[in-house]
Amino acid sequence: MKLWQNTTETLKSSIEEMVEKFTIGQDAIWDLYLAEADIKGSLAHTSMLYTIGLLTEKEMEELHQGLETILESVYDKTFKIDEGVEDVHSQVELLLTQMKGEVGKKIHAGRSRNDQSLLDIKLFIKSELTQIAKKTETVFNSLIELSEKYKNDLLPGYTHFQLAMPSSFGLWFGAYAESLSDDLEMIIAAYKMANKNPLGSGAGYGSSFPLERKFTTNLLGFETLNYNVVYAQMTRGKMEKTTAMALSGIAATLTKFSMDVCLYMNQNFGFISFPKELTTGSSIMPHKKNPDIFELIRAKCNRIQALPNELTLLTNNLPSGYHRDMQLTKECLFPAIITLKACLDMLQIMLENIIVKKDILSDEKYLNLFTVEAVNQLVLKGVPFREAYKMVSKQVEENNFMYVNKSLNHSHEGSIGNLNNDKIKIEFLKKLKIFI
Repeated sequence: MKLWQNTTETLKSSIEEMVEKFTIGQDAIWDLYLAEADIKGSLAHTSMLYTIGLLTEKEMEELHQGLETILESVYDKTFKIDEGVEDVHSQVELLLTQMKGEVGKKIHAGRSRNDQSLLDIKLFIKSELTQIAKKTETVFNSLIELSEKYKNDLLPGYTHFQLAMPSSFGLWFGAYAESLSDDLEMIIAAYKMANKNPLGSGAGYGSSFPLERKFTTNLLGFETLNYNVVYAQMTRGKMEKTTAMALSGIAATLTKFSMDVCLYMNQNFGFISFPKELTTGSSIMPHKKNPDIFELIRAKCNRIQALPNELTLLTNNLPSGYHRDMQLTKECLFPAIITLKACLDMLQIMLENIIVKKDILSDEKYLNLFTVEAVNQLVLKGVPFREAYKMVSKQVEENNFMYVNKSLNHSHEGSIGNLNNDKIKIEFLKKLKIFI
């Protein structure tokens, strides 16, 4: 079944079957993710058709009864797209017509597959971004808790992979919490773009029916609508790319954190560890405890960071109006959404089980981390900074550098800084309100 078909189905030739298989592609897979949104969109659309007189009250009630039944099949995971049915829109209309007869054929009045697809994707993206924001909040809270818990446990800081200055696990965990807070701003931007109702824009040129677009906007929980019907269709591809950029922001944070963990688990560092059930072994080396989970998070999130470029190449230089190229955005974007949610879930499990090594900086190999503190102490005694720098530098070169006080104060903006976790948390919660 195809919504655009206007002739009776006849026996297909092998070429026609090839064309159909090629053009439908993977829609039967990815459209299942849009089924809930498609049905809810039809519930809102048919309610609006009743208000403008294109459906009677009895017809609307019949349609709603049928749509609710189909929606239940989505929730209990029995809904499927039958062989030979082009997409989720066709499947829903087919089932509705089988259940309710001729009235099922009335639900498409005032709609095109274009605005119907766009609506489904926007509703889906809104829902998925909300889930990602909530999962990000869970990881964020864990990082803040770990930051507070380990704020007095010192950690070597590095620049150029060389020993730099003392840091702390508190700063390390807190840095990634604040990074996620910044990433949430990109999620919000994508959410706002998706939070505009395209329904009623038709194929991109509106409808001669007196459609009440504000009615469906309110009914579907959109903040506003896409006013210009041509632009509504232009958001297809643009919206997916903006969402991909938002996903890539969180993915970049997860990738960097995973890289840190892989380094810090290395025996030459030995700063952190995990229970053996969260690591993997070797088929030949009995001592191995490999950070496979973090290596896979790193790899998966690096792939997600390539997604905006993939979508740019897919949609670049297309003129206004709908083009079939846009069909492929689903098979690019949807797997990335699923993957990022899985990575956030796995990261949360790992954070709940991380083991931090104590007294790392008591090892003499980290002595030079305190050279800046030694210079600062001399400056506080009145020695010019450049002279103090030379004095300490000479001590290091001659292997005479000594620094006794290795317990640094976290309560002020000293050599390891103030955590500022309360301020970071307040900013994060402000941003999170958009999804509530």
